[in-house]
Amino acid sequence: MPVLLGDDHLTLDDLDRLAGDPEAVFALSSAGRERVERAHTVVRRYAEGDEPVYGLNTGLGGNLAHRLDRAEMESFQAQMIRGRSVGVGEPLPEAVSRAALIARAHGMALGGTGITPAVLDLMVDLLNAGVSPVIPSRGSIGAGDLTLAAAIGLLVLGRGEAWQGGRRAPAAAMLAERGLTPVALGPKDGLSLLNTSAVSVAQGALVLAEAAHWLHLSAAVAALAFEGYAANPSIFDPRLADARPARAQQRAAAWFRELLSGSSLLAPGSARKIQDALSFRCLSQVYAAALDALAQAREGLELELNSRSDSPLILLDDGLMLSSGNFHTPAIALAFDQLALALCHLATISAQRSVKLMTPALSGLPKYLSPVGGASAGLVPMQKTIAALLGEVRLKANPASLDAMPVSETVEDHAPQTPLTIRKLEEQLLPFGWIVAIEALVAAQAVDLRAPPALGRAAAVLMPAIRAVAPPLEEDRESGWDAAEVHRRLQDRTVIAELGGPPA
Repeated sequence: MPVLLGDDHLTLDDLDRLAGDPEAVFALSSAGRERVERAHTVVRRYAEGDEPVYGLNTGLGGNLAHRLDRAEMESFQAQMIRGRSVGVGEPLPEAVSRAALIARAHGMALGGTGITPAVLDLMVDLLNAGVSPVIPSRGSIGAGDLTLAAAIGLLVLGRGEAWQGGRRAPAAAMLAERGLTPVALGPKDGLSLLNTSAVSVAQGALVLAEAAHWLHLSAAVAALAFEGYAANPSIFDPRLADARPARAQQRAAAWFRELLSGSSLLAPGSARKIQDALSFRCLSQVYAAALDALAQAREGLELELNSRSDSPLILLDDGLMLSSGNFHTPAIALAFDQLALALCHLATISAQRSVKLMTPALSGLPKYLSPVGGASAGLVPMQKTIAALLGEVRLKANPASLDAMPVSETVEDHAPQTPLTIRKLEEQLLPFGWIVAIEALVAAQAVDLRAPPALGRAAAVLMPAIRAVAPPLEEDRESGWDAAEVHRRLQDRTVIAELGGPPA
């Protein structure tokens, strides 16, 4: 069945899936086409009148006072795209570019842009042909993605470069190969293509999918470490979570009860202490905050994906075009900064658990988790690697949504830096994932040394996955190689599929 743009509510999971599916079929729904045609009629009416409308018969930004003749309106739309194609840097991955094209076409089908129907039809044809724009990675400050979305406009014009199946080529040649013809832009079409946060939504959706993977996996690894440490599971008692039901805390406590289900640690008297260090004892509290931060970021992006964020915005019921600030995305930027801070907390307690598992006075296990003792270093040198990775995670936790310099003759005097917050989170996930992989390696060694009678659900999945690529440490060896193999194994989505995510 085709994805009906204009009817279907797209989720971030949909966008992530469709971005990686070149066989997906798209179509503009009948209701979507009706909205697009009605909105375009409104634009045409304004174009024939004398009322000043931003970007239709006026210049942009500092050129607002300049009025366009009617004869200039259509040529100005292509001019504005070319003049704002100022993004730089390595291009975004093809999947992100395809997701951005999907997001923009979906937004146009909601009827707020006034796009010429033929332009949207070409965008749908491009999606069905597997063609997407080559989009530079840097240049947007989050007050809409004008400078990056210009690549979508260039593709429609047959300019710039395009992706198709991993191949990068001039857009004109790519369109010609597939029998597609660039279209002439009508009034407001250029601004409709530019004035969007579709690039941020696309990149954010794919980054959040990766963040959810590592967040969920890190909880399972924490449960594995919990068993290796023989920590006290009474902290996950639902009555404790109910006593202070902070956001997502009850859900997080239930999640850890599920991850530990079946463990011999749940038998009375199995825990070694009445209470443990906070990196074990406060798992549900810290993971609750992270789950809440992830949910807020998802909610913000999904709302943006399914909203009309243009300026001027077409109000179909009233037949009006009104300037708006709906393109501004501080809520998304703040949510991504918050998630980066939450992941920093998760990385910190992961590092602390790894250190404590190697410390015999705290774990009750052999020094440095070495079964031979003596001069053996065991896994303790890995603490240096953990410390280096944690420093990187903390660096990437610094907020990026602290505004940008005023531009366009200071008319645009505020910007949330949304793309930067998204890219920063993506960069943070690399060291975060390594910290999780190292904790998994350390925790597996602890579990082998402690040899509990029965493993919980998470440990039962993780132990064979880890031991398939990294055997137990019996004497000092190149543990960095083991960590690399575990990191590679944990990236496999089949592992997380077996573990599942947190309960609803």
